[in-house]
Amino acid sequence: MAAKGSKTVYFCQECGNESPKWLGQCPVCGAWNSFVEEVVEKTSSKAQREKRDVRPTHLSEIISSDEKRISSGMPELDRVLGGGIVQGSMVLVGGDPGIGKSTLLLQVCRNLCSRKVDVLYVSGEESLQQIKIRADRMGTFDDQLSLLCETNLDIIRSVVDRSHPRVLVIDSIQTMYSETVGSAPGSVSQVRESTAVLMQIAKGMNITVFIVGHVTKEGLVAGPRVLEHMVDTVLYFEGDRHAAYRVLRGVKNRFGSTDEIGVFEMCQNGLQEVANPSAFMLNGKPGGASGSVVACSIEGTRPILVEIQALVCHSNFNMPRRTAAGCDYNRVNLLMAVIEKRAGLRLAESDAYINIAGGIRMNEPAVDLGIVLAIISSYKEMPVPDDLICFGEVGLSGEVRAVNLAEQRIAEAAKLGFSRVIMPKVNLSGIRGKYSQLDLVGVENVQEAMRAILPSTMM
Repeated sequence: MAAKGSKTVYFCQECGNESPKWLGQCPVCGAWNSFVEEVVEKTSSKAQREKRDVRPTHLSEIISSDEKRISSGMPELDRVLGGGIVQGSMVLVGGDPGIGKSTLLLQVCRNLCSRKVDVLYVSGEESLQQIKIRADRMGTFDDQLSLLCETNLDIIRSVVDRSHPRVLVIDSIQTMYSETVGSAPGSVSQVRESTAVLMQIAKGMNITVFIVGHVTKEGLVAGPRVLEHMVDTVLYFEGDRHAAYRVLRGVKNRFGSTDEIGVFEMCQNGLQEVANPSAFMLNGKPGGASGSVVACSIEGTRPILVEIQALVCHSNFNMPRRTAAGCDYNRVNLLMAVIEKRAGLRLAESDAYINIAGGIRMNEPAVDLGIVLAIISSYKEMPVPDDLICFGEVGLSGEVRAVNLAEQRIAEAAKLGFSRVIMPKVNLSGIRGKYSQLDLVGVENVQEAMRAILPSTMM
């Protein structure tokens, strides 16, 4: 029961909608079972709003200036941010526990301090000694880095007012609380209020704020979705924490593209950038194995070669099992239906397991042709040549449709030593003469692609 002077309300964890009673479905965002109960303190009186002479500004009166960016010292991070850190921006970094969020930001702090940029690192989860132990593994830090172990935002704000750093790191937003909100730290109202206070610090004092956010079991940042709407940039740190690689992906960026990714490798002394992700992803690819095909995907402006593996075997159950890792499960089912209908392969009685090696997730339609050829190769028990790559979108009629940036994909394949490329025929115009050392095979449909990798005896 709520204490005297307080009331119980319900908040939607997805959008932050407030309701006096519990609802099964949120009327604002439509999410089911998203309301949580919280106790909110009642205020004795409402503060009088200050009346100011406010008038709108004409667009012609606004003087535009180039946005000022600070290099983080990590080109992979600068690529995802759109060219560097924008002064006065708020950046939310989310990811699974132990994935390396705090390590990444501590390395950014080290690089900024080496450029004589004052940084304040606020931790609500670790002690000063724990941060020191982790920092010693990375190297030496300059005196521009200041550490503070505190969760009270009023105290944090007073420290920021005195020191006025150029960069502020909050680790993490779920541990911060404001005394004006009566609920516990990590609740919907506390996260929303804490983000609002940090936004005032970022915009009012022109301080760049990095926020670490935990994720839920669905892989989303914990707390209301309004948290993502309030910040300028949302970055997700992906990858298996037991594996060596990490992928930093931007899902929102007001100052750049959201298509770029950064690839890192977790080492003993911290995160190391991977300058050539294609070679890193293809490391360990088996030679002469059926069901293994190299495909090319574009992430932002960077072509990345990935190995697509497929295992097709006879099913012992009435309903065949289909599994997809690293790509869309429904897309795999659609492509298998296209293969069965257009290429004449009987896959209805076979189990199918599709995997993009390295754990990276690719959703670009250009990897469709790679998935199709990997399934056909595994079904026919016929290895695909190791010097072959492919790319192209596959339609429901079995046609191989054109993709963008075809020339960049071919150049990446040539750089890594591939000699044969299977691609959409419509993308061949104007490209064939530039890469005479490569065997460029243009296909119009799935049947032609199958004939390109299988001898006539296997058809």
